Amino acid sequence: MKHVLIIAEAGVNHNGSLTLAKQLVDKAVEAGVDIIKFQTFKSEKLVSKLAKQAEYQQRNIGKKDVGQFVMLKRLELSHESHEELLSYCNQKGIRFFSTAFDMESIDYLHSLKMGLWKIPSGEITNYPYLRKIAQYHEPIILSTGMCELSDIEYALHVLLQFGVKKEQITILHCNTEYPTPFCDVNLKAMLEIGEKFGVKIGYSDHTEGIEVSIAAVAMGATVIEKHVTLNRNMEGPDHQASLEPDELKAMVTSIRNIEQALGTGHKQVSESERKNMEIARKSIVAACAIRKGERFTEENLTVKRPGTGISPMLWNEVVGKIALRDYTEEDLIEL
Repeated sequence: MKHVLIIAEAGVNHNGSLTLAKQLVDKAVEAGVDIIKFQTFKSEKLVSKLAKQAEYQQRNIGKKDVGQFVMLKRLELSHESHEELLSYCNQKGIRFFSTAFDMESIDYLHSLKMGLWKIPSGEITNYPYLRKIAQYHEPIILSTGMCELSDIEYALHVLLQFGVKKEQITILHCNTEYPTPFCDVNLKAMLEIGEKFGVKIGYSDHTEGIEVSIAAVAMGATVIEKHVTLNRNMEGPDHQASLEPDELKAMVTSIRNIEQALGTGHKQVSESERKNMEIARKSIVAACAIRKGERFTEENLTVKRPGTGISPMLWNEVVGKIALRDYTEEDLIEL
């Protein structure tokens, strides 16, 4: 059974508060996820002071007059907060992870020795960013929101060119709308990505609810990433497209069930059902009284449960044979 890596994307849903960030860690632990992921950035390095908010950010925050810079500046976590969160995650037995959104933040996260990189959808066309991460030669998870196949191909080329091995790369199908309409999910594109590029695949889920993530696992996703919040009604850009703690726990439980249910891919009798074979299957029995020396015919034979006698698949071998003893109705036929 393959273990699907489940990432709880805390992102900036801590609203800049270390206390809220730790509460998100607690909820991720309770839900049973593998990793909790935050976002590492310096607003001055990430966005210009003139950049406007995305439509979904305006909708979710309700402050159209506030630019991206002001919004993001409130959501930064200091290096000290990162280190305290890393320590807290270690205490709680969950893996700390974060996404860098600028070059200095890549350097900082490298100093934390996470051993894994997440490239967000917005950086997939950022050549210097891709090159810098690739040169560490560590495993990479690459999100592909807003992408054509050609965008993925170019990014993958850069990663491979600078020393990342293909088997170290997992590509996540993704849609960068918060929340993503179900009609725009296009989950089958995840399979196309795997087939075209020969990489492990996964899904970064921005839909409402948990069903699409579960479906992605059933289709072969090896990584699932889903935003988590303490409360969807909190102010912030990503809360409305996030799961609340009980929903996150339900998603994890469902994914773990699906992992087991996928099985080996080889059709065979399972141990749990083996005991029911004799009860559910049928045997060839006498349809009426049959005397010793009579022939078995289509008329004096029938098929009934239990399956403890001759299988009906041997019907043609039984019909025409001579009865070696007397039979009463419903007796199991013997040869």
